[in-house]
Amino acid sequence: MCDTTWPDELPATQRRRVPALIGAGILTVAMAVLTGLTVWSRYFTDTGTLRWLDVAVGVVAVAAAPVLLWRPVPAAVLLTVLALLSPAATPAASTAALLVAQRRPSPVAAAVAAGGIAAQAVQGAWRPSGGLTYGWWLVLIVAAYGALFGWGALARSRRALIASLRERARRAEAEQGRRVAEARAAERARIAGEMHDVLAHRLSLIATYAGALEYRPDAPAEQLTHAAGVIRTGVHQALDELREVITVLRDDEHPDTPPQPTLADLARLVEESRAAGMRVRLADEVTDAGALPAATGRTAYRVVQEALTNARKHAAGAPVDVTLTGAPGGRLVIEVTNPVPASPARPALPGTGTGLIGLTERVRLAGGELDHGAAAGRFRLHAWLAWPA
Repeated sequence: MCDTTWPDELPATQRRRVPALIGAGILTVAMAVLTGLTVWSRYFTDTGTLRWLDVAVGVVAVAAAPVLLWRPVPAAVLLTVLALLSPAATPAASTAALLVAQRRPSPVAAAVAAGGIAAQAVQGAWRPSGGLTYGWWLVLIVAAYGALFGWGALARSRRALIASLRERARRAEAEQGRRVAEARAAERARIAGEMHDVLAHRLSLIATYAGALEYRPDAPAEQLTHAAGVIRTGVHQALDELREVITVLRDDEHPDTPPQPTLADLARLVEESRAAGMRVRLADEVTDAGALPAATGRTAYRVVQEALTNARKHAAGAPVDVTLTGAPGGRLVIEVTNPVPASPARPALPGTGTGLIGLTERVRLAGGELDHGAAAGRFRLHAWLAWPA
């Protein structure tokens, strides 16, 4: 049987090694071709001894070319020394200068480029190239190495910039994740505080009436019936609060703190928005709104409030449609839509960017769902809340 291992099944170290080996192979082939052409171009002008020197230097230069990918500076020094002896090392030495400029700091790359220029200058004086004077030869060599140094430095700077942008994106993503976690934690803390307040009030009331039943068993039947009814109602309300797991942001506990809003206050909220200049169309198709649990009503109020706030921030002047439907034993469905402006009429109002995150968490903990997004030129916020019969 043949044991075949796919690339994705290889260890991470081997997966990284495969592209490096491919690059080394391509570089070796390219250097072999260029070196061969260089040796062939000198074959008819050099003597027998120089021909063999070119061949030997060319073989060593081609063999050293792959080392440039792992040890660019030592390989570049070796190729520069070889370039003193023969033009056969010129292609590999020039490539070495480029790779060092791409992978090493500018002082090191400049030193390698200067060494390459010096080696080529010595080679040109010892073994002049036909067709060019020595002065023009030096000008050409300096221009070529300068271009290689600049090209490599530009590539290194671009790679560093890309790495920096990736790091900034990673940090921004981590920061956004932290903000989301903090928003959720804060929302849970507010939920816990509200539940404490509500349940403490209801349970203390239940305890009071239960104590009266315990210590006054001889009370009139009418009073006992009333106390039992209060206890039953209080227990049901407490269970509703626990089941819904819903709350609103708490204000500072002052004597004049107003009661928390419910669905009945939605019309007032819409009128306040209209008074502020918003064009709000409200379609309230809720059946038997008086039977809606108070906690669910507060959640619905906050959903609409947040939607109107966001519309006022990001789509000032655009008409907003608010639709509510539902009945006992089903769901209370809330949908708020508005056109997405091509460009804001004025700068968006500042915000934390976590309002919808906290609202989504609040609705989820209430046993409902909330989603939002833009499509077909309109922004849509859709939420549903359970409405027990």
